[in-house]
Amino acid sequence: MSSERVTLQVSERGADQVGSRRVRRLRKDGMVPGVLYGKGHSRAIVVGERELRAALTGPSGLHAILDVVIEDQKTPHHAVLKHFQQHPIRGTLTHVDFHEVRLDQPIQASVTIQLVGESPGAKQGGVVQQVTREIRVEALPTAIPEHIEADMSSLEVGATLRVADLEAIEGVAFLDDPETVLANCSMPRGISELEEAEAAEGEEGDEGAEGEEGEPSGEASGDEGSDSGTE
Repeated sequence: MSSERVTLQVSERGADQVGSRRVRRLRKDGMVPGVLYGKGHSRAIVVGERELRAALTGPSGLHAILDVVIEDQKTPHHAVLKHFQQHPIRGTLTHVDFHEVRLDQPIQASVTIQLVGESPGAKQGGVVQQVTREIRVEALPTAIPEHIEADMSSLEVGATLRVADLEAIEGVAFLDDPETVLANCSMPRGISELEEAEAAEGEEGDEGAEGEEGEPSGEASGDEGSDSGTE
């Protein structure tokens, strides 16, 4: 759960730190611009990229409750990360949005789905494919799960795992459609085609065997007719 509290020191951005040119300079100096959104207000802020990464790589990850402390202020702002941007090549954070929250009021968040357990279908040669990697949940800020486990122990070949199959978590509501598919298990195309071909050959063989069995009975019937005529 995201009950871990992390303190993050930030500074408000002044007029000399707003604008694309000034923002690029901040990033070059290892700083990340962002916005802290509150009820009816917003503050342009800046935070050290190293400190920000440390705050977001703890046990609660991106769902950590942050005590954002603005420079020269003592009262922390309880906030969660709502959005971030990364450099497409270096992977460094380039912008962050924080939203203030009340710890006694539920919030909505996207949580990662983690497949656990062994699929019986996979043991039979099937391939498990994860279709949905995140679902929306609603819970108190301190109760947002770090991830949600989806048990594959009943996932047979041709079966699917849905939101409705997830184990309930106390205090957490799943907001996505219960029929949303999380994962499925299917045979690789080549194997399934081979099995279909073998099944078709088996059916043809059965039909041939039935015809062969019918021939002796016809001959026997003819023999009986000739005997009767002789008599």
